Amino acid sequence: MLRPTRPLSCLVLLFPASLVSLPIFIYVLGCNGLGLGLLCRAIVPTLFPLRDPDPKIPSLSVLIEESAPHTPISSQSSLLSPSSSDGHHLHIQPNFSLPSRNPEWSKRSDLFPSFLHPSARSSRFSARVAEFFYGHRSNSLNSPCKPRFFMTWISSSEIFRSRELFAVESLFKSHQDACLLIVSNAMDSASGEKLLRPFSERGFRLAAMSPDFPYLFKNTPAEPWFDRLLQGKVDPGTVPLGQNLSNLLRLAILYKYGGVYIDTDVIVLRSFDGLKNAIGAQSVYAKTGNWSRLNNAVMVFDEKHPLLYKFMEEFARTFNGSRWGHNGPYLVSRVVSRVAGRPGFEFRVLPPEAFYPVDWQRIWGLFQAPRNGSHWKWIVERHDFIRRRSFALHLWNRESTRIKVEEGSIIGRIMSEYCLFCNSSVNVM
Repeated sequence: MLRPTRPLSCLVLLFPASLVSLPIFIYVLGCNGLGLGLLCRAIVPTLFPLRDPDPKIPSLSVLIEESAPHTPISSQSSLLSPSSSDGHHLHIQPNFSLPSRNPEWSKRSDLFPSFLHPSARSSRFSARVAEFFYGHRSNSLNSPCKPRFFMTWISSSEIFRSRELFAVESLFKSHQDACLLIVSNAMDSASGEKLLRPFSERGFRLAAMSPDFPYLFKNTPAEPWFDRLLQGKVDPGTVPLGQNLSNLLRLAILYKYGGVYIDTDVIVLRSFDGLKNAIGAQSVYAKTGNWSRLNNAVMVFDEKHPLLYKFMEEFARTFNGSRWGHNGPYLVSRVVSRVAGRPGFEFRVLPPEAFYPVDWQRIWGLFQAPRNGSHWKWIVERHDFIRRRSFALHLWNRESTRIKVEEGSIIGRIMSEYCLFCNSSVNVM
């Protein structure tokens, strides 16, 4: 270990007027090889706290407490109260990000992630989608492809792994005649095609296509915002740009085509038939049953629905690239709180058990095997509750992606029930 060549006390005397500077000074010395590595690691959390720390795991006694009484799935009028809290822990995928706080925006176009640049594949997006949805009947008003599901994926195809593939399995398990379009540059490739081939070989209709952003954003509030982004007039902020573009892209896709948007870490548990113009609450107030926060991981909307337009308008007007969730879950919550009940905005807000029966802070409990008799009873009851009340189950991958699925756990049971390629490596999480 390197030792300081002078007494540390002599160096500290350089700052006699400021005791506050002492820990910072020691931190700098330690990080420069003066043998204070332990102090460096101890001081960093205090001086520079993480903006979005991982949550502490709650105790099992908290996990297995009785769930809140069932709130019937009803129209938006029963769940209209917005939340003022700001503690959502947003799921993200590894992605590209851009540097910020550089005044020379116009000179940074070469720094934009590759998925923003047009390609031969993306230029054919509209034609490929028409062929996929309608076949040779591109002028038909009745698509043979119903229901339509959409996913977005801006990470590399190597990260589209067993969990994402199982989400696709569960979707087709409940919707054998559905079409799934994965909007993605990375998946619209030889490696992506190889990953999805087991589904197409069994007759399921799915495809991955590189997005044509100008086409999808045309004649929407997203169009001028995207033009400004390409011109270097929008600060992308510190949140990965791909995450924010995914939030906008899903809105534009639903507005253009109509259907169901679903995140790649959502397990579909039963048919979405009967769901129309709906968005799910992530949480509700226990006393009133009114929603406290919505989420945009699952959305069901008709083509050209005015709420989607309002979502895009809010995105362009209030974009903030440095606040987690501001352009996603918080955005839909803000807009719905303003337009709910207004004529022309007919939609439903579904209770948490529809898509988010387990909060991100407790998702780890679904992966645990029974520890004792009472825990086994809780697993059976909770599993039954999810199967009866939920259309889908959000896995909150950021919290659960490294958690092993234990035998006898709720997730283990769900995997055995909703797999298409059972006993295959495809469905191993």
